[in-house]
Amino acid sequence: MTNLVQIDPKDFCAKPHFLFDRQWLLLTAGDYASNTFNTMTIGWGSIGTMWNKPYVSVVVRPTRYTYQFMEKYPDFTLTAFSKDYQKDLSYLGSHSGRDGNKLAQTKFTPVAAQKVASPSFAEAELSIECLKIYTSDFDPNRFIDASIEKNYPQKDYHRVYYGEIVNLLCTEKYR
Repeated sequence: MTNLVQIDPKDFCAKPHFLFDRQWLLLTAGDYASNTFNTMTIGWGSIGTMWNKPYVSVVVRPTRYTYQFMEKYPDFTLTAFSKDYQKDLSYLGSHSGRDGNKLAQTKFTPVAAQKVASPSFAEAELSIECLKIYTSDFDPNRFIDASIEKNYPQKDYHRVYYGEIVNLLCTEKYR
């Protein structure tokens, strides 16, 4: 992360849909110092302003191993990488940390974040450090668009987490 600079979230420039849908992000929760954390690749979320705070929202199914880390710890990180890491991101999104150290199968190097306990990654071109400020479970009775239900054949509805952005580090690409 030596090439990343800290910026005010108000100065962050990104294509949010591209960032989540095409580039993907690593969602990581836990405690770097005790080596107790898990990470997963995500493609759904948002970024913006809520309650006068810069925030990101991410969703995690209760069946995912990362869910227990999101529930236990007060913070999380989101990290983005160049396209050179797409294979590693795909691997982390399709394998569970329950089955062993999946990070060992990738080129990613966990490093201490600056303002939260959850780790960031040395290879990141974007690191967003967040404190959880809100959670809620998706209620299928509130889906206005009936087609949304097709995303839940096992009825494992996501929990949404809002995280206040407390630190944002990035390359020039995001300034």
